[in-house]
Amino acid sequence: MPGRDAGELLRDRGLRSTAQRRAVLAALQGLPHASAADLEERIRAGAEGSAGGLSRQGLYNVLEDLTRVHLVRCIEPAGSPARFELRVGDNHHHLVCRSCGRIEDVDCAVGAAPCLDPVEDSGFAVDEAEVTWWGRCADCRRASERPA
Repeated sequence: MPGRDAGELLRDRGLRSTAQRRAVLAALQGLPHASAADLEERIRAGAEGSAGGLSRQGLYNVLEDLTRVHLVRCIEPAGSPARFELRVGDNHHHLVCRSCGRIEDVDCAVGAAPCLDPVEDSGFAVDEAEVTWWGRCADCRRASERPA
């Protein structure tokens, strides 16, 4: 999305360019892996211009629309609310910290989807793999090693 006007992107995908949709796209630009609550807070803080009083349900509707047309990707790490990001179409994966919930992108090792092949595909034509690695980030590991 960098370098392209949000309104143009929306119209290219068959969506009307509304203030609410543009506000959500703008909010996601500096906030990768954002939850709906994160986006709502950022939009309400006014950092993303007028969103016309976007309600929580309205936000979910916008996120659904943007996800459906592949402008936004939704990931759902276990035990965490759904997260949204602008990085779409490259089949990348994620690292998730069990302690603080930090999420980092990991590029596909093979370079092309699906990156991994199942041992048995049961007749599926696999076109994408979604991998989540769980562990503790460097900051959380360092914090636990400090003397009390």
